[in-house]
Amino acid sequence: MTVHRALPVIVLLDNVRSLYNTGAFFRTADAVGVEKLVLCGITPRPDQGGRQARAIAKTALGAELSVPWEHAPDTGQAVEQIRQAGYHIAIAETAPDGVDLFAWTPQWPVCVVFGHETQGVDATAAPRDVTHVRVPMFGVKRSLNVATAGGVLLYELLRKHLAP
Repeated sequence: MTVHRALPVIVLLDNVRSLYNTGAFFRTADAVGVEKLVLCGITPRPDQGGRQARAIAKTALGAELSVPWEHAPDTGQAVEQIRQAGYHIAIAETAPDGVDLFAWTPQWPVCVVFGHETQGVDATAAPRDVTHVRVPMFGVKRSLNVATAGGVLLYELLRKHLAP
């Protein structure tokens, strides 16, 4: 099976603790054709076996087998390695001073960092010269589930990348 990698994007998950969110990221990453997922810190991995692997597989529906991925224990080191490989770093967050997703002009290739479901991205993993991107929110909650935000953001990146 040939997999087309349509999007010059790496997705990095910083301490995303939910097995189901991790599985959902695998599935979305497969759908848009990202280059790879980098699972950092406590983010569950398909190679951990048992309940974790089954829960990821349940949500990913096999995408954990088709999407290239790697584990990096330290998010800051992983971000720096990706930056040195020529990727612009963007951190997805709800901060009001972040660039609105729909106004953002990404610099390709890009690595998008998603953080812990309640604590966000660890400050030590947010190096210099990053772009903070936010999905616009108009409701009372002012936030989305991290995997849902990932889907919105990745499909907007795909749209922008494929636009003439």
